Amino acid sequence: MAVPPRSVSEHSRRHFLGLTAGAVGATAASTLLPASLLSAVARGRPAGSLRDVEHVVVLMQENRSFDHYFGTLRGVRGFADNSAKPGVFRQSGVHPFLARDAANRGSLSVEYLASLKHEWADGQQALRHGHCDGWVPAKGKATMACYDRRDIPFHHALAETFTVCDGYFSSSPTGTGTNRNYLFSGTSGDEPWGARSVGNEMYAPVHPGFGWETYAESLERAGVDWRVYQEWDNFTDNNLDFFASFRGIGRDAVLRAGQVGVDLTGFYTLLLETGGRTANGEFTASDDQRARVDAVHRAARGLGRRAADRYDRALYRSEPGTLVSRFRADVERGRLPAVSWIVAPEADCEHPRSSSPARSAALIHGLLDALASSPEVWAKTAVLITYDEFDGYYDHVVPPLPPTGEPDEWWRGDPMGLGFRVPMTIVSPWTVGGRVSSETFDHTSVIRLLEKTTGVRCPNISRWRRRICGDLVSTFDFTRSDGIRVPEHPAVPPAGRTRWEAAPGGGFPVQETGSAVALPTPYRLSATIADGVLNLTNDGTRAAVFAVFADGSVSHHTVTGTRRIRLHRTTTRVIVTGPDRFLRDLTITAGGSSAHVGIDHAAGRVTLDGRDVTESHVHDGWYEVTVPHPTGRQYFTGRIETGRPTRTSPLRR
Repeated sequence: MAVPPRSVSEHSRRHFLGLTAGAVGATAASTLLPASLLSAVARGRPAGSLRDVEHVVVLMQENRSFDHYFGTLRGVRGFADNSAKPGVFRQSGVHPFLARDAANRGSLSVEYLASLKHEWADGQQALRHGHCDGWVPAKGKATMACYDRRDIPFHHALAETFTVCDGYFSSSPTGTGTNRNYLFSGTSGDEPWGARSVGNEMYAPVHPGFGWETYAESLERAGVDWRVYQEWDNFTDNNLDFFASFRGIGRDAVLRAGQVGVDLTGFYTLLLETGGRTANGEFTASDDQRARVDAVHRAARGLGRRAADRYDRALYRSEPGTLVSRFRADVERGRLPAVSWIVAPEADCEHPRSSSPARSAALIHGLLDALASSPEVWAKTAVLITYDEFDGYYDHVVPPLPPTGEPDEWWRGDPMGLGFRVPMTIVSPWTVGGRVSSETFDHTSVIRLLEKTTGVRCPNISRWRRRICGDLVSTFDFTRSDGIRVPEHPAVPPAGRTRWEAAPGGGFPVQETGSAVALPTPYRLSATIADGVLNLTNDGTRAAVFAVFADGSVSHHTVTGTRRIRLHRTTTRVIVTGPDRFLRDLTITAGGSSAHVGIDHAAGRVTLDGRDVTESHVHDGWYEVTVPHPTGRQYFTGRIETGRPTRTSPLRR
């Protein structure tokens, strides 16, 4: 439990924040990625397999949606998405807008946006059972604020150097606690009093802790090494704290040490209130605080071998400012576990109001530099950078929802998930190249990857989520690479500290032109209408969720093979959305048929009413067919899935 020196992380943080504050010119900041990481990327890698992934590092930051961060990034399913549900980009008369356009008022900084409402009730209101059109009534007009490359260049540079997932969803349309339950355990089960855990009641000192098994305990039972890296201030983001098997250890340690606070969360909350901060906001620990913390550490060591080991792995918190240096020390000494969870302090966690993209970028910069500075560790490590939930910030993609009554997936008439999209960037030797994965994932996919790398199964992931969500393995390329050169990136703009709520201003954000490598997905989708019957087809290897909009209602269908749905006899327009940029917008005569657009995925061909139209309607593997109708049109778009990488869709709204 010894705490490594503080100097390494301080240097890394101050160096990066110096760049973000404009302390050096663009020539000195020719790239925002660590030099060690650029060297590792340029070196390439030999051919290998999943067995070469010996370490997985999971960093889950706070409260950012995909469109909010990456809607303007080239090549992803963003603001130029031609497969978006019609009308979804205008919510109650408000369209997405750049936060910068609303920030040109005195000292307001694009870095420090306010946090919006992000709980179960308003999340369900924004979702509206899959209509995805309740954002402004639920969250306010500020929900539509977003960034572009000028605001968050580090995040864009990382995404376009490695692999970004534009089909990665939060696990539930609610707040932090529920979504982190899914990350740490594969589910968010029941509270001790019987209600489903969809809020943050777990933070209360009287909460006895959840009773189901965490994935950390599954790893422990199998003898797999794991650890949580965190500081005194962990912003209540280590959900292991809120499971009975760990919470009791923390309470016993605090009690035996004669400290106040009931449990570890309460103890550290009170402890931090007695400390001081420097002029630049850094926390300074006092000798008295260190003594109180050491007393708790000593008490934990006296709880018996098993409890002491769990405390050391899951609950131990190092002094403020030491997270990166502690992680670096374990990397350098060959002690990095098979599974690491990184829990950032409040100032670095990226939460709107409390933190900023630049502060988080400094943390990520330090962590990646620590890994890449040890080439032998970098060569066998994958880093997953994602976000627990979307705060109140908008995303346009209709999330997959479960069939009515699906076990473990409903609570009081509302779906547990999936929630809205959040960013996921996978940084590793096997994900280099600026690639985009559009496969459906959620936070349980992180555990699914860990199942593959450790051989330890999680008992809690629902049957439905295992059917529709991937395990992230498809994002890795284990063939040989001779390395790539990373383009230069501009310096980051200054970061002010005024928290504010953005007001709509400016035009619709422009997504960057150009494409990226599109990884294959496990779906082979099509949908047509014949004599009033909608035929949904998925001949792929994983179930796909179609959302069907007709007559003012929406239904969600988990499909393998073909699902036939009898439409109402008066239906004249049907919209179907699905994964990987799939859309049908079909105007028909009541009881009639759509044009028959046939998608032959194996042959790479598209037919229209039996005629081959591939040459005129397919572009880089993506098809777009428009058929006139007396009262509208019939629009068909999606990917011809051949199982091979292609380029992301060149078709734009």
